[in-house]
Amino acid sequence: MGRRSRGRRLQQQQQQQRPGGAEDSAEGGGKRNDAVGARSWEGGYPEIIKENKLFEHYYQELKIVPEGEWDQFMAALREPLPATLRITGYKSHAKEILHCLKNKYFKELEDLEVDGQKVEVPQPLSWCACRLAAIPAEKGNISRQEAVSMIPPLLLNAHPHHKILDMCAAPGSKTAQLIEMLHADMRVPFPEGFVIANDVDNKRCYLLVHQAKRLSSPCIMVVNHDASCIPRLQMDVNGRKEILFYDRILCDVPCSGDGTMRKNIDVWKKWTTLNSLQLHGLQLRIATRGAEQLVEGGRMVYSTCSLNPIEDEAVIASLLEKSEGALELADVSSELPGLKWMPGLSQWKVMTKDGQWFAEWDDVPRGRHTQIRPTMFPPRDPEKLQAMHLEHCLRILPHHQNTGGFFVAVLVKKCSMPWNKRPPKPQGESADPRAPLQPSPSDPTVGSTSDPSELEGKTGTSDTEMTERTGNLENNGSKKDGVCG
Repeated sequence: MGRRSRGRRLQQQQQQQRPGGAEDSAEGGGKRNDAVGARSWEGGYPEIIKENKLFEHYYQELKIVPEGEWDQFMAALREPLPATLRITGYKSHAKEILHCLKNKYFKELEDLEVDGQKVEVPQPLSWCACRLAAIPAEKGNISRQEAVSMIPPLLLNAHPHHKILDMCAAPGSKTAQLIEMLHADMRVPFPEGFVIANDVDNKRCYLLVHQAKRLSSPCIMVVNHDASCIPRLQMDVNGRKEILFYDRILCDVPCSGDGTMRKNIDVWKKWTTLNSLQLHGLQLRIATRGAEQLVEGGRMVYSTCSLNPIEDEAVIASLLEKSEGALELADVSSELPGLKWMPGLSQWKVMTKDGQWFAEWDDVPRGRHTQIRPTMFPPRDPEKLQAMHLEHCLRILPHHQNTGGFFVAVLVKKCSMPWNKRPPKPQGESADPRAPLQPSPSDPTVGSTSDPSELEGKTGTSDTEMTERTGNLENNGSKKDGVCG
């Protein structure tokens, strides 16, 4: 027996022999013992206060919750978030697992009570083909994933032949869902399509690798790069270099996360509008870069776990405005039957962390221009605003289906972005590979700068000239520094 163990045992014996010792020590250090006792196992932990007056004032003013539902909305935010598990979609034995769960494990829960409360039996999501599960996940049979997190991949509507880019992929639950979609046809062992999963944090990229490894798919590549300036890739087609454009892009951007209050308790204490104001520019840059790399006719899903229109509708409206008709919002209201959602806002205001409101950009004093940008406000032109159809955006409120808060918008690309279009070549003149391109708004919150973005083979430039030209631009260092969470 070591010296420390003998000393500890001797001290215990002395305390047993002196029953008044505890009282004597309490008198000498009563305050300290009381403080410790308040946090002891017997006393329990202090109750977490789930209140934030500024949060309530902000969202009541913006009217994101239907009239008469505010109390239910706040009550849902204060309740713990239910756990949701998804059975892997492309495993051949997925149906057998579901059958086993329903007939063996779920039946045992029907009459089970814990502390006088009846345990709820897991139920399938009405709007999702996915099902619930409760078995170990290391073998890839199931994935633990929040219910609203399953929505973006489903709305992406990916097929086995699609080239997919997941711009901010970590920790990888949505990426895994996309991989499963590629393998939806079990008769095709090696689909034509693939998923490129990107994240700016190389430690989080290890999580992506772990997720992909469980699924044993050859159709996944993990990339560590800043999503706001992720470089274009080239592929070899019949011996020629062609720029890779993606059929589907998932743009699940970093956000303030106030829709996750049910599981991230710290949000109650730390919430402020400053988080949204600081993230807006980054979110817009990432979405813009994604739109540049989307193929014509392709679909991009923009999503956040934030309820704030500065991170949601403001980003979509600004992207649509600068696209000049190249992008449009798709109406996906019928694609997930049973899903309850609220349409996007067409009017909103901007509030500082001190509670000061601004309805228009002209109202913002010059001293606030570094914090508040014009892209945070709705478009002034009523006709332009109406043509955007922001009501096609989906906002998921926690009290409607016992989920977290979420926002999602589906964009379809009709043609090239305006800054990527080359002017028509005059007759009789040859194309100059060194001719300057129209600038790309790599930082839409500040202004237009040169950015080597989308260069399409339909511009009349040969593949050799295009490669030379884009290489020169990239070497000039026109990319901006940034992070994507």
